[in-house]
Amino acid sequence: MKKLNYDRIKKVANDYNADMTAFLRKMISYPSESCHEGEVVACIKAEMGKLGFDEVKVDGLGNVMGFMGNGDKIIAIDGHIDTVGIGNRDNWKFDPYRGFEDDQLIGGRGSSDQEGGIASAVYAAKMMKDMDLIPQGYKIMVVGSVQEEDCDGMCWQYIYNKDNIKPEFVISTEPTDGGIYRGHRGRMEIRVDVKGTSCHGSAPERGDNAIYKMADIINDVRALNNDGASESTQIRGLVKMLDSKYNPNHYKDARFLGRGTCTVSQIFYTSPSRCAVADSCAISIDRRMTAGETYQSCLKEIEDLPAVKRYGDDVKVSMYMYNRPSWKGAVYETEAYFPTWINKESAPHVKALVDAHKALFGDKRIGCPKSMDKREGRPLCDKWTFSTNCVSIQGRYGIPCVGFGPGAESQAHAPNEVTYKQDLSSCAALYVAAVNLYDPSKANVDDATEYRGTLTGNDIK
Repeated sequence: MKKLNYDRIKKVANDYNADMTAFLRKMISYPSESCHEGEVVACIKAEMGKLGFDEVKVDGLGNVMGFMGNGDKIIAIDGHIDTVGIGNRDNWKFDPYRGFEDDQLIGGRGSSDQEGGIASAVYAAKMMKDMDLIPQGYKIMVVGSVQEEDCDGMCWQYIYNKDNIKPEFVISTEPTDGGIYRGHRGRMEIRVDVKGTSCHGSAPERGDNAIYKMADIINDVRALNNDGASESTQIRGLVKMLDSKYNPNHYKDARFLGRGTCTVSQIFYTSPSRCAVADSCAISIDRRMTAGETYQSCLKEIEDLPAVKRYGDDVKVSMYMYNRPSWKGAVYETEAYFPTWINKESAPHVKALVDAHKALFGDKRIGCPKSMDKREGRPLCDKWTFSTNCVSIQGRYGIPCVGFGPGAESQAHAPNEVTYKQDLSSCAALYVAAVNLYDPSKANVDDATEYRGTLTGNDIK
């Protein structure tokens, strides 16, 4: 293991800050919603080529990958390059794709979530090559992954199964607001369908209104999310998983990750006309899963709701599948289930980032003045609230993950999205130091993993 000059690493990273800023602003200028990332892929590929990556390629799904070094083993740095849309344009104070910058901030759709992470990762790989800091026997892989906003982790299912690439560990550059993140809740997308019978709206008693049935079910879903867990509660709320009584094996991990949640995110119906009773209704449920919850338990909780039981065979509860074509036209069908995962703080890949942070910046979160009020007092090593590609990388395949990325979760999917210039260079410096502090002799997946969600029986290749 080479002796690192941390001051030099920080200086070189800071010297590249203007280049990273220009690169990020260029990426922001290309609208890149899921399945439409082609232009930003070309932008990233060109930047990697300009910076002297040893190999740059775009795979069959459309992920862009750059490699530095020639070792047999891989350490990967991942960032998704698709964004959500802009929503109501009137909510933006500036053009979301032209963006803006001042002395501290860069604004634009994707600045925090999460093209800023790609800017830091690409320049970190260049720094490693130029400073002769690619660890012996390794190559550094920087991935600009696609379709994460649509189906988190599906891009890495493709990389693992189709490209046959299996890194030793992966750094996620999703925004962490100055922290090092070692896990997050899983999630799944549930659909509930209700059947009814149509009739003329002038005599609704002749029919069976599917929307009325669904209204009862929706109230029960809300209770499942909001209610407590006392014995007298008819629908025991999801908060119960924080209690050792209901989650004896994993309640401590659940308290770290936070409780599971559920919410109705979409509603659909069919009816012969506006003057008829609706003959079907369906909803989508966004279910966030904490430690100890499984995809079976989440489906069963919906099936066991009083209103669902009341309407019996007229109700169907299922899990969504995802099969939307990528920007290259490729389809990788997978289930809309994204397993929970946590690493131990002592895991070697987590420890590498923590040790690098302490050597470079100390043991407190760092940030520019406009962000410090939200970073102070929070633990350095923590977890995400939302979900990332790590649901596949570690949740499905057991490849250890850890997160450190520029920007803040609170900026994700929000109007007037910004990231912090200082974060770009801080993250680049940390990636360089961390891969050189990683001790592969202590790498053991069983020792690294604190909790991983169960998989389904689907053999998705």
